[in-house]
Amino acid sequence: QVQLVESGGGLVQAGGSLRLSCAASGRTFSNYVMGWFRQVPGKEREFVAAISWNGGITVYADSVKGRFTISRDNAKRTVALQMNSLKPEDTAVYFCAEDQNRRTAVEKSSYEYDVWGQGTQVTVSS
Repeated sequence: QVQLVESGGGLVQAGGSLRLSCAASGRTFSNYVMGWFRQVPGKEREFVAAISWNGGITVYADSVKGRFTISRDNAKRTVALQMNSLKPEDTAVYFCAEDQNRRTAVEKSSYEYDVWGQGTQVTVSS
């Protein structure tokens, strides 16, 4: 089984940037779609971005398109989320996740993802 650990969260002012990283350990990492989601208390977990097994396909939520970039390095077993032009509404706990059923078809529903990290808090002050 793969284990996922997020890092890179923190407090940043509006307009600033953060880079989140998700490190995988365990069995082969490079075979599947990886996604980033976020959640605020009392709300459903929300899709942010996802990337196919080889990085050839990336999909973003409309709310982050043009500001966030997802990438992966299979050799280093990491997935990153570069977040620029951050807004207070980006404040949330951010999770990375693996969809063990797909390599290229990206799903936006959190129910399609099988393995999750523990999350990292991102707080954007106005």
